[in-house]
Amino acid sequence: MKSARQDRVDSEYRKEIAAILSGTLKDKVPELKGIVSVTAADVAPDFKTAKVYVSVFAADKEQESKTFEAICENAGFIRKELARVMRTRTVPALTFIADGSMAYGSKMDAILNGLHKDEN
Repeated sequence: MKSARQDRVDSEYRKEIAAILSGTLKDKVPELKGIVSVTAADVAPDFKTAKVYVSVFAADKEQESKTFEAICENAGFIRKELARVMRTRTVPALTFIADGSMAYGSKMDAILNGLHKDEN
C-alpha cells in the first residue's frame, strides 16, 4: 500500500506532466494531435523511475499512434522540463504507457446506450 506522501508525489507528477504535454511540448512538436490526458503516474519510492499512463484521443488510430510515439520520443525533454518545475533532488526516468481504459469505457458506454435504446 502506498503512503500518503507517495500518493501526493504521484499526483503532482501527473499534474505537471499533463501541463508540459499540453503546453511546452505541444508548441515544440507539431505531431501532437488530438486530446492527450495523463491518467496516472506511478513514481518509484527511490525516484529513479516513473511509469506514466497516457490516453490519446485523435481522429484515427494512425494519428493516435503518431502522437503516442512523439510523446515517447520526447521523454527526455519532458524530464528536463519537470526538473525545472519540481523541487526534488532527482527527477525520475519516464516510461510512457498507453492507457486504453478511457476508450474501453467509452465503448462500454456506447454498448449500454444501445441496449437501452432497444428496450424502448
